[in-house]
Order: sequence, then structure tokens, then C-alpha cells
Amino acid sequence: MGKKHKVAIQGTDITFECDEDAAVLHAMIHHGKGPVVHGCCGGGCGVCKARIVSGDFFAFKPMSAAHVNGAEKKQGLALLCCVQPRSDMLIAKR
Repeated sequence: MGKKHKVAIQGTDITFECDEDAAVLHAMIHHGKGPVVHGCCGGGCGVCKARIVSGDFFAFKPMSAAHVNGAEKKQGLALLCCVQPRSDMLIAKR
């Protein structure tokens, strides 16, 4: 297991821990937390797209440009099933 980071959902009191080697979405599901909906959990459907307000992350899987284009990436949008935390994170509901 890697280092753990705190993930919080903006505008709520929802927080959970996520290992550096785990997808943020998988940790959210595991802990039963978060308002983020999910579908395939593999980057194919784009349902788990959310804005990362603050914190660093690593995209361990490519995010399809059909779901997150270059402009959206610059705005902090990411598929939570494709990213792992590298620091504490704040996520905004979509």
C-alpha cells in the first residue's frame, strides 16, 4: 500500500482516504462516499468526470479525448477512475 491522501468533496462534509496506488473513484466506492456517479469504472463511459479543485494527481490510465478534451483538462476536469492522488485533493461535484 502506498501513502494515503485525504480526498474531500467541495461543498459537503464528505471526506475519505485514498492510497496513492488506487484510483480516486475506487476509493470513493470502497468507502461508500461521494456524490460522484460511476459507470464502467474503466475510463470508457466518462460518467465519473469531476473537477479537481486542488491537489496533485497522476493519470495512470489515458483519459479519452471524447470524455475529457484538452480545454477541460486545463480546467481541472478528469475521470476519477483514471487518476491517483499525489497529495490531499478537493473535488467539485459536476
